[in-house]
Amino acid sequence: MTRLSAGLFLIFFYTTMDETKELILPSELESLEILEDFTRSLEKWVHLDKNRQNDIMLILTEAVTNAIIHGNNNDPDKKVKIRALLSEDQLTFTIEDEGPGFNPDQIPNPLDNENLLKTGGRGIYLIKYYADYVHFSDKGNKVTIVFDI
Repeated sequence: MTRLSAGLFLIFFYTTMDETKELILPSELESLEILEDFTRSLEKWVHLDKNRQNDIMLILTEAVTNAIIHGNNNDPDKKVKIRALLSEDQLTFTIEDEGPGFNPDQIPNPLDNENLLKTGGRGIYLIKYYADYVHFSDKGNKVTIVFDI
């Protein structure tokens, strides 16, 4: 349990099996600290070079931040589930929120001239850029992200 500002406590679940790890977070940005610990724990589970570790941390942070803010509207009663699955040559993450979902094809391209100076809107672009495979569920509240290892 981690103490947050304003006397709040962050409660999270961290389960592990040989090939699967799962983390469940409340929809508060402060819970990203636990995500960082979770991501670091993967280093003991699978050998990743420093660049790949950084890629994974960036992408998970973007995906979980999107789930917290856009999916669950910062509602701490709603959870974000992060699952990591290790296979022989891939590390697969699923991030799922409790929100209504969205259509990722309707997200504006952050590289278009009218979007270059906007302060947000790059998360999904970064996820697609750094991951080896990305798939959004039909509902749009769950993303599967695959890294070849």
